Amino acid sequence: MTAWTTDELDRIGDAEELEIAACRSDGSLGSPVPIWVVRVGEGLYVRSWRGPDGGWFRGARASGGAHVSAGGVERDVEVLDADDELNDQVDDGYREKYGRYPSYVAPMIAPQARATTLRLVPNQDPNGES
Repeated sequence: MTAWTTDELDRIGDAEELEIAACRSDGSLGSPVPIWVVRVGEGLYVRSWRGPDGGWFRGARASGGAHVSAGGVERDVEVLDADDELNDQVDDGYREKYGRYPSYVAPMIAPQARATTLRLVPNQDPNGES
């Protein structure tokens, strides 16, 4: 598995939104959807505010992959279920980063959204090396 560079973590983690396009079964990408992203340590995490019914979430989870764009970084990623023990830290990340939108943060830290926490892992580095 490839790791994010420090520059990528900083740029994506600082971006207001991340655009995610889930991979389809035929290998094409779905339409990009703007979502919130938070950084916890050396990881990037996203959630579906609609819970498991969110379209991008269902597509990304089914295929295990997506294309993301944020902070001038574009990468193909693997989407993995996050470890449950990170959920409190991801909640804190949402509160800290997006606290100026309290009515939007509340659903992002609710049990339905917490159940959809995904870790984004780059497929390969920008030079094509794994």
